[in-house]
Amino acid sequence: MSERHLNLQSAISKSARPTPYPHLAGLYLHIPFCLSKCPYCGFYSIVQPGSVDEFINALLEEIRLLATHNPSLPTDETDRVVSRTFDTVYFGGGTPSLLPYGHLENILKQINKSFNLTNETEITFEANPGDCNLEYSKKLHSLGINRLNLGVQSFDENILRFLGRRHTAIQARTAVGNARKAGFKNLGLDFIYGIPEQKIGPWLDTLKIALTFSPEHLSCYQLTIEEHTPFASEVEKETFSLPEEEAQREFFIRTSEFLEDAGYVHYEVSNFARNEKYFSHHNQKYWDHTPYLGLGPGAHSFDGSKRWWNSRSVKDYISNLSQGRLPIQDQETLNNEQRMFEDIFLGLRTRKGVHLQTILKKYSRDLLKEKGKLLSAWEKEGLVEIRNGFLCPTRAGLAVADRLALI
Repeated sequence: MSERHLNLQSAISKSARPTPYPHLAGLYLHIPFCLSKCPYCGFYSIVQPGSVDEFINALLEEIRLLATHNPSLPTDETDRVVSRTFDTVYFGGGTPSLLPYGHLENILKQINKSFNLTNETEITFEANPGDCNLEYSKKLHSLGINRLNLGVQSFDENILRFLGRRHTAIQARTAVGNARKAGFKNLGLDFIYGIPEQKIGPWLDTLKIALTFSPEHLSCYQLTIEEHTPFASEVEKETFSLPEEEAQREFFIRTSEFLEDAGYVHYEVSNFARNEKYFSHHNQKYWDHTPYLGLGPGAHSFDGSKRWWNSRSVKDYISNLSQGRLPIQDQETLNNEQRMFEDIFLGLRTRKGVHLQTILKKYSRDLLKEKGKLLSAWEKEGLVEIRNGFLCPTRAGLAVADRLALI
């Protein structure tokens, strides 16, 4: 055994116990409507707001059915998961902010009637800045929604047009102000960078503008080309191309450095928060393999070993629920090897990393013994480090998180 391997083993043996993962499940609601479809978006949504009322009735029925018939989320005490108790609720889409106040009120009433929410439940609502006038923002806050996530994407009008966004930079700034006036103290702003021909300077200027609002959370996503999207067709036709790999890496590193210098914690590849209190508690469930229940067309659920998903069709979704059937399209059960891969893949996308003793205990796999040479090479490259018993990606490691997953 090499001296380096002995040092790594020593780091493990002296480590503190891992921070317990959240044990309560998360609840996700997919609102599949948009007024226009962004050319980069691969999420399921339709431009057909006329079927909103039928969809809401179906969604309320799905909640009622799952309250009385939930074969999926475990209740076994050894799993420490309660199938009908949630501590996060997340409205995603699509564009949830297209829903009128009355529909949102009915959804939350049905959730509270059918499920148990803790006193500290994080309720996140994704919104388009163009929808969030002061009155609507106040209504959202009055419903108990305590975390607002605005899809700003950019403060540059040219980039907003390229991305096909329906709001302007002025509307984005106004929406942030309205959120604060409405009482939101947990505000997240989403941005996209790595646009064709984009320069670092203007991108950092966008972040400087964002920081003037002191958001509690920032999500900064590199533009990626999703299959079956208009952008995928444009790239295939060579209408445009993404920046070269080294340029993308520079964007990533400079973004991380800039926001961490401003006091934010870079806690996941694309996510930054002012402190741990403002980490997205719901999204952490995905990264920690904590169970979650998804409602709405195309929504996914996970119980710790089994994953299942609803039909990606509003029509089929409504049809099934109108006949009292859950709209589940398919499912898969992960074996130990698949679960371990996902634990590692997801863990190495977070600054916390992967707790090596947990991997050893859950899967009888000693990563230091099996992959010691590779890990030592990555450490020399400055991609990983062992910290308190965790295999943690560095900033440079987060930039190549998909590569680290190949461990």
